[in-house]
Amino acid sequence: MTVEPTDDGLSDAAAVAVPHTELTPEILRAVIESFVLREGTDYGEHELSLDQKVGRVMRQLERGDATILCDPQTESVAIVASTRVSTPGASAGRGSR
Repeated sequence: MTVEPTDDGLSDAAAVAVPHTELTPEILRAVIESFVLREGTDYGEHELSLDQKVGRVMRQLERGDATILCDPQTESVAIVASTRVSTPGASAGRGSR
């Protein structure tokens, strides 16, 4: 599973990047599982298990290829490609898709 730029429904002005290292392992897994389960991605010839999908997203977070965004206005959380985030830990700016 690769995190792709999507229309995540987050408010541009209010979304804040949350470093994955700031979350407990339990909360981080829950955030990733929620993301993985709501994504309707075709995995090709071989379907991946939930653990495989979670592992792939975790590695993208660890490499800095993906970022967790939290929007306090809508009380929503999304995982997006890091290219969409202007400065880690600061308010998220949206670049071109």
